[in-house]
Amino acid sequence: MAMWDRIKDQAKTLQQTQGARGSGGHGRPGSGSSGGSRAQLVNTLKSQLTSLKTELKSGAYRDASMAMCALVAAADGQVDPAERQHVESLILNNDVLQNFPPEQLRQRFNKHVDQLAVNFQQGKAEVMQEIAKAAKKPTEARAVVQTGFVVAGADGYVAPAEEQVLREACSALGLSPQEFGL
Repeated sequence: MAMWDRIKDQAKTLQQTQGARGSGGHGRPGSGSSGGSRAQLVNTLKSQLTSLKTELKSGAYRDASMAMCALVAAADGQVDPAERQHVESLILNNDVLQNFPPEQLRQRFNKHVDQLAVNFQQGKAEVMQEIAKAAKKPTEARAVVQTGFVVAGADGYVAPAEEQVLREACSALGLSPQEFGL
């Protein structure tokens, strides 16, 4: 728990520092300034995940993260082939997920995407059960949400549907969505 507290303090400090630098009056309402802060949050979460790489080697983290990535990719109820390929690429190039063999990641991610594509509501229930398995270890539970956030924000924007599934994942993991700015 002490490690997580330290990471949260680092994130707060980074956000305050970036907030102070970005308060020069250049962000107009509606100009996407909140998108910039969301992108900064995604970068912070990515850095935090990387710092935990040596701790995130369990099968529960791997499986829950692949379920989370599939859910984020299908958040709007569908996944087109280009989006599937893009998320798969993000997964295979993620520092922390390189703890696992690429074929294991690909297989689990695609299994979940296929479930969601056949019947979104039923697939979502199954994916949430897989995500919930990481709740036993708070560090891994937070890392699953962070992984989902990093994938969702890879394009510099977290869509409302993606935010919603991230909130639902927080609930399944017993975490507060506010902890992640949701």
